[in-house]
Amino acid sequence: MAPVELTPAGDFGWLKKNYRWRGENGRMEESQGQRHGHNIVAADYGYTADSKITMAPGGNYPSQKLSCTSCHDPHGNYRRAADGTISNAGLPIIASGSYTTSPEPGPNGTVSTYRMLAGKGYQDKGGAGLEFRADPPAAIAPVSYNRDESVNDTRVAYGAGMSEWCSNCHDRMHADNSGRASQHPSGKNARLGAESASNYNSYVASGNLNGSMTTAYNSLVPFEMGTDDYQTLKATANSNGSNRSGANMDSNVMCLSCHRAHASGFDSMTRWNVSATFIVYNGAYPGTDNGAPESIAQGRTSGEVKKAMYGKKALSFASYQRSLCNKCHAKD
Repeated sequence: MAPVELTPAGDFGWLKKNYRWRGENGRMEESQGQRHGHNIVAADYGYTADSKITMAPGGNYPSQKLSCTSCHDPHGNYRRAADGTISNAGLPIIASGSYTTSPEPGPNGTVSTYRMLAGKGYQDKGGAGLEFRADPPAAIAPVSYNRDESVNDTRVAYGAGMSEWCSNCHDRMHADNSGRASQHPSGKNARLGAESASNYNSYVASGNLNGSMTTAYNSLVPFEMGTDDYQTLKATANSNGSNRSGANMDSNVMCLSCHRAHASGFDSMTRWNVSATFIVYNGAYPGTDNGAPESIAQGRTSGEVKKAMYGKKALSFASYQRSLCNKCHAKD
């Protein structure tokens, strides 16, 4: 059985799924559950700290202290005012600010930050001692978001600031001591540019570069729009296919372009399996139950892979679909 939740952030249940298989070299390989996402400490539900990684990769947040309130303010004090400023005090919060149906803040009240994420000055209630230096991102989600995507994608409109917010705990993932990016560039300094934006919009599947900007969006490879205009974000977020527009040269790569925020079915909580040669094999999701090579199925059933891909139809990809890194890089 695969975890059942299909929220954009992913289901923490993947942390409890362990896989073993024989690789191409004949050696046993594995994908441990704790490699599938943020290892929250919630003992009552069987979730424990990461046993191997003691600090946040690229940061100083201790794994033993990681919980929901490491990222989300439990009291929801952080709010967005009419001028776009984020604070943890001031005018009262009149509603959530996360959805397409959320009201706009005004002279009499504010709205909560996206998903009640904490902002500058926040120190989590677990006593980790780390103080946030970046405010939550500008983002809007559709009202219907925990859903199968076999027909239409769930499109969260990510505007700006996602990677900068992630750097509260993972700052060295974005720049080393010399200021150079130590991993894949992301955030406001990682614009797609003309070439990558063109690749994104043209790429449909392996061997198919006949896409159109009007239908290019794929929730498995979301991008940041490069704006904090909430009217634009509300007009973009949807779960009914009403806006499938692709990227432009001012769009940004962000952490969530490749990773889920909570957990996924794959190592490093990636949105697709970057460790396999093919994410679709012979027209189907590879699994231990359908004859796919063991090194491609990697211990998962085809149903588990489909769930990890949010129910998207295998036929929407190429018969031998390679990594979705190609959505921006177009190397296959």
